[in-house]
Amino acid sequence: MSVNGIGGSGSGAMSVDRIMAMRAQILEKNQALSRANQEVAVPATEPPKPTGFSSTLEDMLGQVNQAQSQAGKLSAAYERGETVDIAKVMLARQQASVGFEATLQVRNKLLSAYKDIMSMPV
Repeated sequence: MSVNGIGGSGSGAMSVDRIMAMRAQILEKNQALSRANQEVAVPATEPPKPTGFSSTLEDMLGQVNQAQSQAGKLSAAYERGETVDIAKVMLARQQASVGFEATLQVRNKLLSAYKDIMSMPV
């Protein structure tokens, strides 16, 4: 059984040979594009700088501070009667609260570890 066309044997139907020729053209263009992409010099991006514990902690504290500041601004705007969605205010306050509680727990663990290290005999 041979397939002469797609969708019938009319003159407007695409033949298998024509489809194969189109496929070959697409493959040739893809190969040409991949060669061109390999030839183009890609600027090297800087590797991420290793960050220390203190800088990471500072970044996290900054984010918590920003969340608390945003929650305060939204609360004040709502209290002034501005058009602020109460759900947005409550969500911001809850996010700030969770961030603060997490920061507090990290501080407590760090303080506990410091005390343990300081009480070790030398």
